[in-house]
Amino acid sequence: MAGGVIASSGNRELPGKLTKQVLFCTFIASFGGFLFGYDIGISGGVTSMDDFLEKFFPKVYARKHRARENNYCKFNDEYLQLFTSSLYLAAIFASFLSSMFSRKYGRRWTIAVSSIFFLAGAFLNLGAKNLGMLIAGRLFLGLGLGCANQSIPVFISEISPAKYRGGLNIVFQLLITVGIFIANLVNYGTSKIKNHGWRISLGGAAVPAAILLVGSFFIVDTPASLVERGKKEEGLNTLKKIRDSDNVTEEFNEIVRATEVANKIKHPFLELAMKRHNWPPLISATVLHFFQQFTGMNVIMFYAPVLFQTMGFGGDAALMSAMITGAVNMFSTLISNFTVDVVGRKRLLVAGALTMLTGQCVVGGLLKQYLLSTNSVSHIVSIVVVIFICLFVFAYAWSWGPLGWLIASEVFPLETRNAGYFFAVGMNMLCTFIIAQAFLTMLCNMRAYIFFFFATILVIMTCAVIAMLPETKGIPMEEMMDRTWKVHWFWKRFYQNEVDAEVQLEKGKPAA
Repeated sequence: MAGGVIASSGNRELPGKLTKQVLFCTFIASFGGFLFGYDIGISGGVTSMDDFLEKFFPKVYARKHRARENNYCKFNDEYLQLFTSSLYLAAIFASFLSSMFSRKYGRRWTIAVSSIFFLAGAFLNLGAKNLGMLIAGRLFLGLGLGCANQSIPVFISEISPAKYRGGLNIVFQLLITVGIFIANLVNYGTSKIKNHGWRISLGGAAVPAAILLVGSFFIVDTPASLVERGKKEEGLNTLKKIRDSDNVTEEFNEIVRATEVANKIKHPFLELAMKRHNWPPLISATVLHFFQQFTGMNVIMFYAPVLFQTMGFGGDAALMSAMITGAVNMFSTLISNFTVDVVGRKRLLVAGALTMLTGQCVVGGLLKQYLLSTNSVSHIVSIVVVIFICLFVFAYAWSWGPLGWLIASEVFPLETRNAGYFFAVGMNMLCTFIIAQAFLTMLCNMRAYIFFFFATILVIMTCAVIAMLPETKGIPMEEMMDRTWKVHWFWKRFYQNEVDAEVQLEKGKPAA
């Protein structure tokens, strides 16, 4: 195990070893990310399978095989989009409920509940006999997704030493990319199984769901959650266990102090809305997740086979191209695991956005020039498009993909952490729903210009990060407010009264 020390405020130092227990808990919990990624990858491949379309979406199947059908409109169907997007409406509802469930019962049991929902959804999709049963399965998967995405990144951030928090939290995103890649492999294999291939693809989610369910009984809950629920002694013992050290007094005292403040807050959602000092992390986290979804990445992950078939790729070639982008996504995420706690969050976000901007503009320009309503692009142009889509995926994988989840999980104080993180996750799921539900229609109407639409948003988000987002690298979560928001050139105005009171107290004067 690696040794290390976490710098704290003043001259205090908190022990920060990267222990086997922390690694084990992080890996097991991150299977929730694997399930998220598996669903993203599997839905795109399944919606391009003829057997699936013929059974559930016969109109789309007919349009797909009409030689003169408009390239940009052949998959445009509101029910097909609902198959992909319905999951995310359920996720918003589940995220809200799990934010309260997690505070009352802990992160660990919230993770266990998510795995049960995932299992139910996978079995419903496996045995789906009609569109209603198929959508019901998607809704159960959405409930699992909302619970998992609400609890897992916070769980990982709370058990991690500050020095390694970024790299450990990105394991969640890494497992998302692994899930996407595995889903692409599964789709490529099952597409050759007549009539039942899509069932195997959709039902395959039961395997990682079972691993997450069993694993949830072997991981610990977080010390912060235990102390928050009045289990102080258990919280101290758990902290000693995950740090593999008895020298945890300073860190435990920080958790207790944060918990004492948190337990005074009976209505954290009202606290977020009414108190100005909660607005900077709330605004930043939710806007960050809005931008994350409007990079256009989920368009590629959801509909990669559809996009490639639009360009004239055959069914197998489209799935193979989706596998390539999935592999790039998976391996590129490793870059952020090893750089985020060295380079920092902000630099990676800016560099990633600029690289993605290049990919979107080149792909949009090539399709505008060469892909008309009824033709297929040349082999050379197709290869270049795939290369620049891979460039886009490469950049997203080490920047906006993992860092959206990481930053939102670490910027809130304990008293509003569950509530604040709900708004971030809720924004993510809402925007994912909008993109999934609207993309095929947007593609039909905007054609190649849709890539320039996402490129414009990339320019806006780059400027927003440079101007408005503070760096959070290496800062203990209990000290985030003092060391980031209160000293930021813009956000510090939300804390001016508190800062003035502190200055007066230091001078020995009573606070106003």
